Amino acid sequence: MSGHIGTYDARKVVTTVAGTFITGYADGTMVKASKDNDNFEASSSAQGDAVVSINGDAMGTIEITLNQTSPSIAFLDGLANARTLVPVWVNSNNEVKEVVGGTKAMITKPSDKEFGKSASNRTFTLKVFDYTVK
Repeated sequence: MSGHIGTYDARKVVTTVAGTFITGYADGTMVKASKDNDNFEASSSAQGDAVVSINGDAMGTIEITLNQTSPSIAFLDGLANARTLVPVWVNSNNEVKEVVGGTKAMITKPSDKEFGKSASNRTFTLKVFDYTVK
């Protein structure tokens, strides 16, 4: 049997916010990206006539999870506090090339802070107003 064996390398995933490379990710999911709404809504009448309503909403959400020691935390907290509109892009340069993001995004709030015996995570949520999947 000779099937395809794919490879994935997290080091080939790059996130930029306002042109700055984000570093110091937490263990597990580093970045999560999703479109906020479906592209269309389908319905049918009592007689079975189908209707497709196109959704023009182009918003999406990108969540970045960093380790408490990440040098990117101060930068992202600063952008959140300034309520700055920035571009955000996530590029996966693995076998399957994927690019998500947009040119107009804002960080919803500074990351929540948690302190304990071990280093904790810092999560940043970016609302992307022109979310694109390439």
